[in-house]
Amino acid sequence: LSLTGHIPCGLICHPNQEHVLYPLGCTVVIQELDSKKQTFLHGHTNNISCVVVSRDGLYVASGQVTFMGFKADIILWHFQRRESLAHLSLHKGRVEGLAFSPNSLYLVSLGGQDDGSVVVWHIGKREAVCGSPASARIAGSATVVVSSSCRDEVFVTAGNGTIRVWELDLANRKIRPTECQTGQLRRVITCIKMADDDNYFYVGTSSGDVLKVNMNNKILTDYGPQKEKFSSGVTALLVLKTGDLIVGTGGGIVALCKGSNYKVIKKIQVQGAVTSLTCRDQGHQFFVGTNECQIYRITYPAFKKELIAACHNAAIHDVVFPLGTSDLFATCSKNDIRVWHTPEHRELLRIVIPNVTCHAIELMRDGKSIISAWDDGKIRAFLPESGRLMYEINHAHSLGVTAIAATSDCKRIISGGGEGQVRIWKIGERTHKLGEILKEHVSTVSCIKMKKDDRECVTASLDGTCIIWDIVRFVRKQMILANTLFRCVCYHPEEYQLITAGTDRRIGYWEVFDGSAVREVEGSASGSINGMDITSDGTHFVTGGDDHLVKLWDYAEGAVTHMGVGHGGNITRLKICPGNKYIVSVSADGAILLWQYPEVR
Repeated sequence: LSLTGHIPCGLICHPNQEHVLYPLGCTVVIQELDSKKQTFLHGHTNNISCVVVSRDGLYVASGQVTFMGFKADIILWHFQRRESLAHLSLHKGRVEGLAFSPNSLYLVSLGGQDDGSVVVWHIGKREAVCGSPASARIAGSATVVVSSSCRDEVFVTAGNGTIRVWELDLANRKIRPTECQTGQLRRVITCIKMADDDNYFYVGTSSGDVLKVNMNNKILTDYGPQKEKFSSGVTALLVLKTGDLIVGTGGGIVALCKGSNYKVIKKIQVQGAVTSLTCRDQGHQFFVGTNECQIYRITYPAFKKELIAACHNAAIHDVVFPLGTSDLFATCSKNDIRVWHTPEHRELLRIVIPNVTCHAIELMRDGKSIISAWDDGKIRAFLPESGRLMYEINHAHSLGVTAIAATSDCKRIISGGGEGQVRIWKIGERTHKLGEILKEHVSTVSCIKMKKDDRECVTASLDGTCIIWDIVRFVRKQMILANTLFRCVCYHPEEYQLITAGTDRRIGYWEVFDGSAVREVEGSASGSINGMDITSDGTHFVTGGDDHLVKLWDYAEGAVTHMGVGHGGNITRLKICPGNKYIVSVSADGAILLWQYPEVR
């Protein structure tokens, strides 16, 4: 459901004009434009940094980031078969850019600034032909690469104060660069596009202008706009068949420019900085991707925009389904809460509160409000259809509200805060007042779950305790202690046991009656477990965490039955929808993944 929006040129329209491709964490998503059906290319071990499609549409190549000093892989994929053909690894740390030669003979790759080399790969032999440092010692590092439109042996790299045209000498296995002369101009190049006839190429700069360089004599022919430069720099370019330029900027402007003075003829504003521009067909439609994870379709020459996909662009902290339906769910993140339509994977509602983060949400049983916990210490309630604010409780907690739950009669809200207090609020028709304060936890309350009869709740905290409260008499019933930071807790549907998980990677089963440990199973090989949810019949539960895996467990056996690989970031929360149709997991990189609930024998 998401697009990793900060990757330059990450959104690509496939030459068959029926698919778009974009990276999401450590997977490449291939989405059909008409049916919105998605397929995934799995294989990277870390986040993808660049992706590119060959001109004939046969191959896809993607590069990744990795830890300092380790090799970062490039994977060559077969588009039709959706499978990997080869792992090409030479670059250290990060693959900055990729380009296929026009006839798919070679793939050119550019390493990140810790690597600094450019390598030419032979696609048929799946091996490196030769490599070289990407820029001269005196120049800055190269960040973008583009191949020639006609000749397989020629490509261009550019970056901080450097533009070079390279030629491959296959017989001697060498690549030879020629510096392009830009006279007095000193620019940081952010994007690059080659003209179809190969005579010129255009580069966009962080200063907000476009440079046109002659391929034959390697000299700057013109640049512009000279006075009214684009604010926040040029971040993406598209050359149309007519020779006109479409320019995308860091300020979210998409502009049509004509002539050698680059005069702006038409422009529209999109949300977020433009990171990708990609053409469909002969250019009567093109797509815009922004760093706020918005994808727009723009018609040409009418220049009308339509938002076709959107997602959170920051970590998602919670996901909830309404009672009894799997068609809707809500997620919350920095600045906003969004409600999604599950079958069509589209956003129905966005509630924006700028500059604050929503930590947790709950949908009231009666369907009349969405209640939410925010880091500015407020509890806010919204109408679910319009997203209008119903009421807010100020200063609900001193260190931000971190967890929230509601009773099934919708008359009380239980909230947990960063300081460790649990507070019970009485909600009337027009009033909301503090009923009780339960002070036991000494650190952040991470999760609150209610018992069905509204007489008891359990709170998990990062202080290493889970407390079962009597919320009629407002006293502590039981306390569970473990050497961990508890992140999540669930009642078994029959409410005689609890399951907990946290940073010690173990899943604990506990008796509700006396708080004694029943058993403990190893939940993950690496990283904490951040989210869990249990099916309505209590036979299975799911967990997710910092190992990026969604695991489905048999409750009685305490064993994993199914595993889902797909997230590129730490999973923060996950839910099984009512009726066990889907599992929805959300992660710290802003992705929402919908999983088919497996057939359990």
